[in-house]
Amino acid sequence: MKPKIILAAMILSGSTQLWAAPAPVSEAASSQSSIEKRLVALENMMKSRNLLQAELQQQLNILQDEVSQVRGITEEQSYKLEKVLQRQRELYQEIENRVSQAYSQPATPAQPTNSYTDVGATQAISSDLSENEAYERAVALIMKDKRYEQAIPEFQTFLTTYPNSVYASNVHYWLGQLLTIQNDQAGATEHFKKVVNEYPNSNKRPDAMLKLGNLLADQGLSEQALKTFNDLINQYPSTTAAKLATERLSQM
Repeated sequence: MKPKIILAAMILSGSTQLWAAPAPVSEAASSQSSIEKRLVALENMMKSRNLLQAELQQQLNILQDEVSQVRGITEEQSYKLEKVLQRQRELYQEIENRVSQAYSQPATPAQPTNSYTDVGATQAISSDLSENEAYERAVALIMKDKRYEQAIPEFQTFLTTYPNSVYASNVHYWLGQLLTIQNDQAGATEHFKKVVNEYPNSNKRPDAMLKLGNLLADQGLSEQALKTFNDLINQYPSTTAAKLATERLSQM
């Protein structure tokens, strides 16, 4: 029995050595190739990630530039809007001042009573009662009732009905003021131009030139605005309008 046991032990010992033998060379090479493939895949993933990050950063920079541009446009529009609102406040204040002056000024017997003619200047009076009534009715909408929007069609109708009225220059001036308040710069500009170009003897001409110059400057028509301001200063040097024109020129 012993020889058999010894033989069995030898067989078992040989099989153990057989099982513990190293892997073939082909398997090791395959494993190394797999690792290299994984490394290559990882490198490609890193490259793709870096490219994606670079692209995202570029898009972010573009968005930041666009936001900056939008912010700049918004600030510019806000500034322009504030300028318009400021101009409207000034116009309303001017109208309020004219209302106060009209009601505080005593009547003069040497001139026909006309409580709504333009204050502070000699105003010709029409001999046509209906024309006088129509003009006073339109001006009263501003100075008494403060119905500024309703006064616009009233003045426009007046010009249609009485195109050669002695009040025509004043009506154009009022329309220029009211349309400026309504932010109708084109319409206001036309009416102030009418006063400046067609009524050289109008007492409203200096103020109309100032308003016209401001509107032209706000519309970016700098050369026309400069000419208007300089004409005002040269032709009416001692007026308040000329002083205001000088201040506006220093800001341009």
